[in-house]
Amino acid sequence: MLIIPGWLIAIATFPGIIVHEAGHLLFCRLRNVAVLEVCFLRFANPPGYVIHERAKDFTSSFLIAIGPFLLNTVLCLVICFPSFLRVRVFGLGDPMSYLLLWLGVSVGMHAFPSTQDAEILRQEAAQAARRLNVLAIIAYPVSLLIYFANALRFIWFDYFYGIAIGILLPEILLRNAL
Repeated sequence: MLIIPGWLIAIATFPGIIVHEAGHLLFCRLRNVAVLEVCFLRFANPPGYVIHERAKDFTSSFLIAIGPFLLNTVLCLVICFPSFLRVRVFGLGDPMSYLLLWLGVSVGMHAFPSTQDAEILRQEAAQAARRLNVLAIIAYPVSLLIYFANALRFIWFDYFYGIAIGILLPEILLRNAL
């Protein structure tokens, strides 16, 4: 596999990083969790971050950790689908369509929470599961899947996820509709 430095990937896919961090920020605000510091984009590791107070309940912790996955996945599909239709159905391969496909895929490939998000989710899920919190019981294996997805980044799993949501899913939906 081709190894590309993280800062170069950050430059090429910066919209996805910004949307990912905006997802954390959005769910902090929706759950009334104070945000202490936000960095939407930098060319270092991590390429963005949101520092917030500890959530008051497990549902808030879960949503703050998983929020970017939900937001980035939905936005990837919403951005790519119309552009995909323009190119695939109508044969209008204009630069704007391809620009929007790049935008959607870059958003999709930054959907997965970080290993730090997974660790916080795993720890808080373990505590909440002891109180028989059903969401926590479900969230514990989800945190392990996040670790797994992050471990596969070296084989471009995040990129393939963006392609799957932004291009393959519209292709499947289109074939089933016709």
